[in-house]
Amino acid sequence: MSENSSQDIAALAKGGRTNFFGFLLRLAGTAPFLFIAGRAYGVEALGRYASALVIVELTSQLCALGQRRGLAQRLAEDERPHAHVIADGMILSLVLGIAAALLFFVFPAPMFPSGEYSRWDRLLPLAILPNALTDIALAGLAYRYDVAATVRARSIVEPWTMAIMAVALFSFIPEGGLALSYIIAKTAAAAVALWPLLKAFGLPHHWRPHPLRTWRLALASSPLAGADMVEWGSRKLDIAILGMVASPRAVGVYYAAQQIASLPQKLKTSFEPILGPVITRNLKEKNYAAIALQVCQVGFWITAAQAGIALSLGVPGEAVMGLVGKTFVGGTGALNLLLLAEVVAATAVVSEAALIYMARLKNLAVSLCTIALQAALTITFVLLIPKMPDMNLPFGIKVPRDHVANWQSAGAAAALMLSLAFASITKGFILSRVLGQRINNWRWSLIVAVVPALAAGYVVTRLLPHWLQLIVGVPFILLTYGTIIWRWGFGPDDRVLFRRNVAGKAQESA
Repeated sequence: MSENSSQDIAALAKGGRTNFFGFLLRLAGTAPFLFIAGRAYGVEALGRYASALVIVELTSQLCALGQRRGLAQRLAEDERPHAHVIADGMILSLVLGIAAALLFFVFPAPMFPSGEYSRWDRLLPLAILPNALTDIALAGLAYRYDVAATVRARSIVEPWTMAIMAVALFSFIPEGGLALSYIIAKTAAAAVALWPLLKAFGLPHHWRPHPLRTWRLALASSPLAGADMVEWGSRKLDIAILGMVASPRAVGVYYAAQQIASLPQKLKTSFEPILGPVITRNLKEKNYAAIALQVCQVGFWITAAQAGIALSLGVPGEAVMGLVGKTFVGGTGALNLLLLAEVVAATAVVSEAALIYMARLKNLAVSLCTIALQAALTITFVLLIPKMPDMNLPFGIKVPRDHVANWQSAGAAAALMLSLAFASITKGFILSRVLGQRINNWRWSLIVAVVPALAAGYVVTRLLPHWLQLIVGVPFILLTYGTIIWRWGFGPDDRVLFRRNVAGKAQESA
């Protein structure tokens, strides 16, 4: 391995270690919020809140205009001071964010398909602007390999602020506690991200906004923004469809399962800011073999980590969902399918990290096909399931009428999993053709580690009550899986992820 490749892997490994720690912190912050939201505010209120967030967060993605991943390329190629490049992106998102917030405040109906909302819920669009600006700030800091800022903003400040404010506001404004806690949390995360950005890049002295330059930036960012919206939308389309055709109860159950299952998603998306600068540098040198190596390496790290997390949270799924409330235990099937979907999606995500620079339009086309497939499958499953209690299903399958909402949640999760499998296969194939290199992050050692972990989980769920499954079972399953994957699954290059002084060693050996 060349010196540059070793240093690149070292940088990716450092980002991975930091973000795995961030995952644990985010898990610790998200669990209290779901507990409070499910038990204090109720499943229906959580469902209405989830439906509104689909529109708010999708709009935030649009206002960021693909700069979460595109900023690295602009910083690498633009000869102007970096502070000026970032300021251009900020002003573009600022204008779009203000316009979008005003639009949804005046016309709140798209956020609330059930037609039920309070005056506090109408304030949710205020979170669009800080959310978009946070994405840009963290992308700029990641270009300097500052991943710790992402951990502070997204894994500590945001979830814990949301949980604390949800508790504090429940006694005073119970009808607006969820909405206001979200707005305050996003604003706090923006402050935590913007301060280190200012320290790292400084003020944009002698910079002036220019309408033509801003317009060109918007046009250049559009393909990437479309891919970002489609990728993000694939994780929220299911909630949007459930909100339109299912009850708030089904949406609430699914949202709780999705929030738990999306925690490992942060592992792969948090690699993107580090992977982006590494790929853009190798693209300038036309070092396609190095790009393939980095994509496969990171892809395996993500797949291995997510498989372990999926097992530890999915096998004792009833205990995990029961933490939110007894009403949510019926979402265990949805939780397991969503966790599996995150494992399946790893190849698509790491392949897209390179395709956005090398084949943007092809990548966008596949993303659009993916979300169209997901929409078709979700609508089919969600509309078909209410008819199943009256149908003679094969293999003796019965769908009780009082469990239809839970089955609809599982159907939406299955649609997501199948569509993400399509995206992974297709994007991996396209990147392999573009690079002229083999792209594969699958290894049979994963099966060797999964089978004993499943056996350990079976024992845990049979012998321990729910509360002990959470305290003892989850770590035991993770430890069983981790020990085996470390011993038989990880080679020397993989173990770089767990060594701290990697860059120095790489330089010595090069």
